[in-house]
Amino acid sequence: MTTYKGLKGKTIQNFTSDPSDDTEGQVWYNTTAGAFKSNVILADAWASGGNLTTARRFFGGAGTQTAGLGFGGYTPPNTPIANTEEYDGSTWTAGGNLGTRRSTNSGAGTQTAALSIGGESSHLSPPITNSCEKYDGTSWTSTGNLNTARASTGAAGTQTAALVFGGDRPPPATGVTESFNGTSWTTSPASLGTSRYLLGGTGTQTAALAFGGGTGSVTAATEKYNGTSWTSVNSMNTAREGLVSAGTQTEALASGGTTGVRTGATEKWNGTSWTTTTSMSTARRSGATNIGTQPAGLYAGGDTPTANSVLTEEFTGAALIVKTITTS
Repeated sequence: MTTYKGLKGKTIQNFTSDPSDDTEGQVWYNTTAGAFKSNVILADAWASGGNLTTARRFFGGAGTQTAGLGFGGYTPPNTPIANTEEYDGSTWTAGGNLGTRRSTNSGAGTQTAALSIGGESSHLSPPITNSCEKYDGTSWTSTGNLNTARASTGAAGTQTAALVFGGDRPPPATGVTESFNGTSWTTSPASLGTSRYLLGGTGTQTAALAFGGGTGSVTAATEKYNGTSWTSVNSMNTAREGLVSAGTQTEALASGGTTGVRTGATEKWNGTSWTTTTSMSTARRSGATNIGTQPAGLYAGGDTPTANSVLTEEFTGAALIVKTITTS
């Protein structure tokens, strides 16, 4: 009879509890559970989350996969709204409304300390705004205005240390960068190398990442910011605008958007390059910006070719897990 030892040259070790060894493929016998176990990789995956109460697109976001925030946006027929919704990991519920209804606004911060940045208050005759508001978990109040009024920007950071970059005012696109200290905005002498709008943005005020967006056509360009200057780095695999972003400068997630047609394409950034991973179930663009992290991202709302969406999808990054070995 062939044995595991004869095939592999090693015996399977016995443990009373699962060992901390994180080697993929490692096999052992747990004497307490009376079962063979192994370390296996659970692949990247998207799964359905709770639906928004209001279908919308082009809206700001903040927070995490289990404590998210969405605010503003467009509802049919292209009407900006002030509605805010809070997500607990399974259900969206109403929060305090923005003081000024707006869409194409960007967001930064957390569910209880968020920032809504710029945007437009009308779609048919877009009065681009420089106004910003901050959220305390209950209500929104006005705060310092941007120096350059614009919409469809990238953003990064927190409520008291935010960064905004790019956008349109209206077209052409801009590369202007501004930093926020919790009270007022200061224009950076460094602009994006590629001016663009509807771009992705992640990270912090002094370690940000900008990627994708529109320049008149879609771009895959990626740039990183060190608090002083922007530097071009490796481009995305799929050029697009209206994508949703999450994460940090060294561990980012880009999902959805339009290449000319809606896409569910998802890419992960490791600080050096982008890797294409599993796509969302529903192709769409312009969902809530900046909710979640690379291993725990969130895509809420947006639009398909036929309608605004209430759909939420949750991204779970690849992870090493302990699996009980069975005969099935």
